[in-house]
Amino acid sequence: MNDYIMAFLVGGTICLIAQILMDRTKLTPGRILVVFVTTGVILGALKIYDVVVKYGKAGATIPLLGFGFNLAKSVMKEVDEVGFLGAFTGGVKGAAGGISAAIFFGYIMALLFNSKTK
Repeated sequence: MNDYIMAFLVGGTICLIAQILMDRTKLTPGRILVVFVTTGVILGALKIYDVVVKYGKAGATIPLLGFGFNLAKSVMKEVDEVGFLGAFTGGVKGAAGGISAAIFFGYIMALLFNSKTK
């Protein structure tokens, strides 16, 4: 049960920060997305985000910061195994599953539902 609470608190805090940025700044949601992914990459490369993931689990790995963390972690692993070329292939390998799932399920939802513009 403690894992659920920590995931909720960490994920909720990340979402709270995003909401505050949208409400209090002139940043667009797209720019906030880029800031979060870039922050995840930086914190992942510095191994700071590892501590957040240790306690927050899915609450830390699912949001955009987690995507950036996943990219950084995959690139570092691939560089250790392959060398310099891993800097270009690591991120693609690490994110391929999530991106493929998003495309697949997005396509299925587009087939099932009729979207309308506002």
